[in-house]
Amino acid sequence: MTLIDSLRAEARAAPESGIVAVVNYGRLRDGLIPLWAGEGDLPTPAFISDAAARGLSNGETFYTWQKGIPDLRQALARYYARHFARTFPEEQFIVTGSGMHAIQLALDALAGAGDEVIYLSPAWPNFDAAAAISGAVPVPVTLDNSGNGWSCDVEKIAAAITPRTRALFINTPSNPTGWTADHETLQAILDLARAKNLWIIADEIYSLFHYGHGRAPSFLDIATAEDRILFVNSFSKNWAMTGWRVGWIKTHPSLQQVFENLIQYSNSGVAQFMQRGAIAALDEGDAFVAEQVERARKARDLVCGILGATGRARFTVPQGAFYLFFAVDGITDSRSAAFEIVDKANVGLAPGTAFGPGGEAFLRLCFHRRLDQIEEAAHRLAKWMKTV
Repeated sequence: MTLIDSLRAEARAAPESGIVAVVNYGRLRDGLIPLWAGEGDLPTPAFISDAAARGLSNGETFYTWQKGIPDLRQALARYYARHFARTFPEEQFIVTGSGMHAIQLALDALAGAGDEVIYLSPAWPNFDAAAAISGAVPVPVTLDNSGNGWSCDVEKIAAAITPRTRALFINTPSNPTGWTADHETLQAILDLARAKNLWIIADEIYSLFHYGHGRAPSFLDIATAEDRILFVNSFSKNWAMTGWRVGWIKTHPSLQQVFENLIQYSNSGVAQFMQRGAIAALDEGDAFVAEQVERARKARDLVCGILGATGRARFTVPQGAFYLFFAVDGITDSRSAAFEIVDKANVGLAPGTAFGPGGEAFLRLCFHRRLDQIEEAAHRLAKWMKTV
């Protein structure tokens, strides 16, 4: 038996990220415009970094509250009061070591070996993989894609439920499609979860990156205090903090001790000085977020205009998040296409194959960057399309 054969089957089966494979292939190319990762191009703003630096200078480098310092949990309550017009006590918030950590803790709490967790596909690949590594069975339900854009057929979710189903993972606004659930769809999903006694893991990380009027619709608009919903979120996207790895869970206060225990036995808490930066993000960052959303809106419209003018690209203008998920006429293998685009257009995109069922023919472009880079990348892609 080899060393690798002695590992857990779930660990051996963990897939290489289809996104990272392309990144590793093209990251050192001179002049490449990298639009493959889910992040913007701005560093964390100074008002956040300075707050963290002050915490570091003040010696906030010791073990701290497992569930997050009270100041940060209170700041989260203020954030929800401003943006969701709901009042929640600090006991409903648990600080995690990234949004991914929040998802892993939610899975740890809800799904064990053989349990099924339904998610909407195409989807950010980390949820599917994390569920499988935990021993659970991820069950994809594909979003519908038509001339009217992406949509969710709740009857398809209902048909996928079995006696082993424990939870529904709902990401809206969606990475990668930009699909954004309306209140009617959210209500239908919530009604189904209630009827079947299922949990919802609500990933609303892009709720402020919404191109309608104000933030995107949320389960918080329709849920009661006793609904079985875990909200997972991150500081990464809104406040340009992807490298910080700080997130949170919003949950029922009766579950606080459970999640505090899970944190104890995973990362044992987030560094206190980093939490100082997170407080500054929440309390001082609304204007920064609004600027980023408007910047992304302009970039979205620019890239959609250029690629749409080719007559070769098929896409729905995204309602939320900051990705264009597009197909190119004649291209069916998006993985091979992504490598070819690196070679011939010097643009880095994520292949739709990385996002599961329903994404195979698509490519994901992150447009949350400077307008001049987005314009140049779009023109390079348009030129490449003429050759295929």
